[in-house]
Amino acid sequence: MVRMEIKGLLMDPVSNMPVVILRDTEKGHFLPIWVGIFEANAIALEMEKVSTPRPMTHDLLKNLLSELDAHVDRIVINDLRDNTFFARIHLTRGDSTLSVDSRPSDAIALALRSQAGIFVEEEVLEKSRNLRAEGSEQDPDRLKKWLEEASPDELGKYRM
Repeated sequence: MVRMEIKGLLMDPVSNMPVVILRDTEKGHFLPIWVGIFEANAIALEMEKVSTPRPMTHDLLKNLLSELDAHVDRIVINDLRDNTFFARIHLTRGDSTLSVDSRPSDAIALALRSQAGIFVEEEVLEKSRNLRAEGSEQDPDRLKKWLEEASPDELGKYRM
């Protein structure tokens, strides 16, 4: 598994869909994941430390886990099939551990709220690189180069 961090959250100008950009903390590999509008908002709220008057869904999940004396250890983006990413949320309660299926966007939103690690299986990174290389007539390293050189202002804050 490869530890990742969130590099940014932006709108894809082509699809007009939000994209979470994850970055390998050691090697600097990037993993773009297109997410839904509501999930992007949940991620953006936590990234920008915006508090809401009532708990949002991911806050509710975090609160429920806390009341059950459970915590999120990590989330793992563990598969990529048919251009769809899959993730697992790894929980601990006492001596018990549990792994729950999740959409990556929901898992990321919960990980941010729980200060849990975000990981990606190496195989998923490889599949993603291959898909980007096959699907692009341009230089496959163009996205990586742009993300490495982009300033925080260029990545922009996702607007809710």
